[in-house]
Amino acid sequence: MQLAKRLEKLGTETAFAVSAAAAEWAKQGHRIYPFHLGDMNIPTPANIVEAMNKAIADGYTNYCPGAGILELREVLAHDVGSKRGVSYSPDQVSIQPGGKPVIGKFLSAVLNPGDEALYPNPGYPIYESQIEYLGGTAVPYGYIQNESGFALDMETLKRSITPKTRVLIYNNYQNPTGAQSSRQEMEEVAELAQRHNLWVLSDDAYYEIRYSGEPLSIVNIPGMMERTVILYTCSKRFAMTGWRCGAAIGPKEVIAAINKLNTNDESCTTHFIQRAMVEAIPGDTRAPDAIVQTLRERRDAAVSALNAIEGIEIAAPESAFYLFPNVTKVMERKGLTDVNVLMREALVHTDVSFCTRSHFGRPVPGEKDQYIRMAYSGVTVSEIQTGLSRLKEYFED
Repeated sequence: MQLAKRLEKLGTETAFAVSAAAAEWAKQGHRIYPFHLGDMNIPTPANIVEAMNKAIADGYTNYCPGAGILELREVLAHDVGSKRGVSYSPDQVSIQPGGKPVIGKFLSAVLNPGDEALYPNPGYPIYESQIEYLGGTAVPYGYIQNESGFALDMETLKRSITPKTRVLIYNNYQNPTGAQSSRQEMEEVAELAQRHNLWVLSDDAYYEIRYSGEPLSIVNIPGMMERTVILYTCSKRFAMTGWRCGAAIGPKEVIAAINKLNTNDESCTTHFIQRAMVEAIPGDTRAPDAIVQTLRERRDAAVSALNAIEGIEIAAPESAFYLFPNVTKVMERKGLTDVNVLMREALVHTDVSFCTRSHFGRPVPGEKDQYIRMAYSGVTVSEIQTGLSRLKEYFED
């Protein structure tokens, strides 16, 4: 018996493979400093937990509409639209079991076999995986490191557009680099999308995880709302990674297609979780603000500790909860050429677990510098200081 050949095109979220290695090391009696996975060890706000428990007690444990309950779609349409300076209606919102399903369903709705889709690389690996699984051609564009962090490589992005290009995936407030677009850069991306008549997926997973300033949205630029689907997730904003609740928000015709896919895939997103979100999204903002404050403290501790390591210089990103330090000089000092060897040896010598650039899309020809990705959402300030102190000793040895 053979499995379907299309499975050969399906990748995975490779950070979970790093998790497996860390878990195996922990079984041998080691304490792990888990910088590898963007999970959160911050409790979900109490009002959301209480609302969910009440919803279960009230009997909301049955099926509900595949598009999501109307009350939640109304709340999200107002919340997402008002924060981005645009207006959405409930029939432009499709509730999902997390943010990740939006990627595959959006692509299923707009991408034909043979079409090209532009995606950020390094970037969330599911972009690349889903494009290829659905028969599209995955075309990467990247970032350029500068004094403030990372900026889009606009020249590569422009050169990569061909008559076959149909989709642009855009992840402002980015995983893994923490990159964020200026208004000018965002307008350049919007101009390209409109000139070449591209569908856009705006991955807004970290839109609310901001340490300064107001977030920008590409849908606010004239001509973009009608061609853009927003990926929204509750996971980061409310520390709800395991609850699995998110949404696709965009043009009615795409959302109707995504709703059809909902019915075929999972019937509906868990009813009582949706009821809890009706309470959470317009509710007290103190708990989400406290989550961001906790993450800010962790960011500051991690940036300070990394900059204390000889050969590493990193700017403090103003969004998301990832650091993407360049470790080229560290590897030269240790005589290593494979960053994944550095990752494995660091785990053995320091108990610190992290990902590498190769976990975020296939490296493109010509890349010379070596990077690791460190998530600080699942480690306390004390763990950050201890773990990165141990990493400093190993990196400088």
